[in-house]
Amino acid sequence: QVQLVESGGGLVQAGGSLRLSCAASGRTFSSYAMGWFRQAPGKEREFVSGISYSGGNTYYADSVKGRFTISRDAAKNTVYLQMNSLKPEDTAVYYCAADQRPHLLRDYVSDRSIEYRYWGQGTQVTVSS
Repeated sequence: QVQLVESGGGLVQAGGSLRLSCAASGRTFSSYAMGWFRQAPGKEREFVSGISYSGGNTYYADSVKGRFTISRDAAKNTVYLQMNSLKPEDTAVYYCAADQRPHLLRDYVSDRSIEYRYWGQGTQVTVSS
């Protein structure tokens, strides 16, 4: 079992920045691929970004490419999402997700929520115009 706890959300003006953190505990973090998803009111949950457990591959939704950066710190069992140039349409609850991958898939990154077994409770990000 893996527990994920997000932090770093808040209210920011358009053009501002936030850094989300997701602290993982319970199992060996190093073999887990990580992802960030978000859900805005009245909309379905959508993929934002993912990082392979090797850390060598990252993947971004087109809507955030060039503005968001995902990274992981294995020593701290934490994954980060640096969000710059925020827009009002980025307003959503942001969820951290994780799933264990075999060594053969150490560089694999998924944008499908069904491929992540563990989820955090979410952190609210609100971007005002």
